[in-house]
Amino acid sequence: MSTSTSPAIQPAAKPGRFLTFTLGNESYGLPVLNVREIIRICPITPVPTMPTHIKGVINLRGSVIAVVDLRAKFQLSTGDYGDRACIIVVQLSSPSGNKILMGAIVDAVEEVIQISQETIEPPPDFGGAPDTQYILGVATAQGGVKTLLNIERIFLQEAALQPSLEAGSMVQDVMRVTLEKTFLEQRSVTQTTSLKLDSPTQHP
Repeated sequence: MSTSTSPAIQPAAKPGRFLTFTLGNESYGLPVLNVREIIRICPITPVPTMPTHIKGVINLRGSVIAVVDLRAKFQLSTGDYGDRACIIVVQLSSPSGNKILMGAIVDAVEEVIQISQETIEPPPDFGGAPDTQYILGVATAQGGVKTLLNIERIFLQEAALQPSLEAGSMVQDVMRVTLEKTFLEQRSVTQTTSLKLDSPTQHP
């Protein structure tokens, strides 16, 4: 009697160059082809009613892009950002085919490495928990294990929210300009009143 064996699960990650970075004590990788640039942590404008892992938006040379805290996205322990924390700007395609830029806050960027097919394994089976939908596979490299991430799955929801984020940012800009204008007008009125009160009284 012959026995049949199930085919081995093949990893979804493809070999190539990956940018590796850390979240906490763990190392992760994103395909270099999706990475546009790496910038320092900069002021982030919060947008109301967004998920907690969306920190807000930044203005990147005239383009409004959403910024995601990957530690919060992956439900890891959160805390203050260290000196090496930065934003990785990635590009992905929306369902309509448009190119969208997104930002991801990470604890530190490591390096760009070449990962070969024989070093990639399928995502580990955790029995359904935690969710591995964001993982393409794991690879052994540089004496450690790198978790290779599915960039489309990670940013799919945030890409759909991009118009709302941009609209929310523009509303906040309008509100800020309005408040600044009101403040300047009130200060002008106060200064004018003060000048009138300080003027010497002239008697006939």
